[in-house]
Amino acid sequence: MSTGGWSRARLGRMHDVMARHVEEGRVPGLVTLLCRRDEVRADVMGHQALGGGGPMRRDTLFRITSMTKPVTAVAAMLLVEECRLRLDEPVDRWLPELANRRVLKRLAASLEDTVPASRPITVRDLLTFQMGFGLVMPPSGSLPIEKAINDLQLSAGPPKPATPLAPDEWMRRLGTLPLMHQPGERWMYNTGSHVLGVLIARASGQPLEAFFRERIFEPLGMKDTGFTVPAEKLERLATSYLPNGTTGALELHDGVQDSQWSRPPAFPDGAAGLVSTADDYLAFARMLLGNGKLGSVRLLSRPSVEAMTTDQLTPEQKVASGLVPGAWGSFGWGFGVSIVTWRDGVAAVPGRYGWDGGYGTAWGNDPEEEMISILMTQRGGYPALSPVYQDFWTLAYQAIDD
Repeated sequence: MSTGGWSRARLGRMHDVMARHVEEGRVPGLVTLLCRRDEVRADVMGHQALGGGGPMRRDTLFRITSMTKPVTAVAAMLLVEECRLRLDEPVDRWLPELANRRVLKRLAASLEDTVPASRPITVRDLLTFQMGFGLVMPPSGSLPIEKAINDLQLSAGPPKPATPLAPDEWMRRLGTLPLMHQPGERWMYNTGSHVLGVLIARASGQPLEAFFRERIFEPLGMKDTGFTVPAEKLERLATSYLPNGTTGALELHDGVQDSQWSRPPAFPDGAAGLVSTADDYLAFARMLLGNGKLGSVRLLSRPSVEAMTTDQLTPEQKVASGLVPGAWGSFGWGFGVSIVTWRDGVAAVPGRYGWDGGYGTAWGNDPEEEMISILMTQRGGYPALSPVYQDFWTLAYQAIDD
């Protein structure tokens, strides 16, 4: 028997497999949320912390890390639609720290061994991670540029520990470093969203969280999403864990009462700083699946969403760009989201877009299937290597029954 395009029996299979991951200790708990043709199926199991603790709840708060990037991209597109920003305009007017860039002659070069940038950095470069600066993949930790990033406390990697710098000082320090590659030459992860958050705040004349709240969260009813968890909501914050690199055992990464997210950040992180719930993120996802509209609220135009969710990288850029081996064989990158480009698995529907969070969350929108898939856990790790992620995506798509 099916309902809304779902098989009830196969949704039951999804519950059983995900429950086994909890019972066998791979994750303390999780929330799954599927939406197809506006029919929502949510499942909640396990606990918010190891060793019992409070039960997992549908409104549990999770550190969504890189699922912040699509929110930041939407915020930037709001300003593009208002002509306060232009996609191919240099960012120098708002970010003078990035004017007149120098570029390393090679990635391992000393910071003084540079050439002039071939052109300015644009808004498009930030949205598509082509500004010429970002995470070195795989990280070596020994390059002069990597050491300088650490010494300047620019926090290029995971969101914890956060940089202690306010946005203006963060930008000043970033501006003292050369780019790693020429603008537009290749895709480099993460830093583009950091910089985009500062750009949005300066162009809008508002702190980033205020802009997010006024222009995105409040219109969409995302009442639990932000850069900080208020004291009265801490009981709903899941404890964050990372697996030990040798044993695989879960180790405490970020607690609750002393959480990094229990106090306002010095630097509102447009790359990885948000906390949210499954239902809050569903509202955001539904807006995008609705081509910029949720109910009577239109945030973006359909053409803007189509631009966001179209692969913006050339084959040459993908060849030059590092992520993980083989990564670019089946997906591309738009504005703040990845896009599936090749059908190589059950859930790999070309045109499906979204992104994962390194602390244990995942989201995808599938326009062809009219489907949204959201997974929230509190176990960090690389998604492609996680059986919980892998099974979630397979189980979400095997439940389709039409």
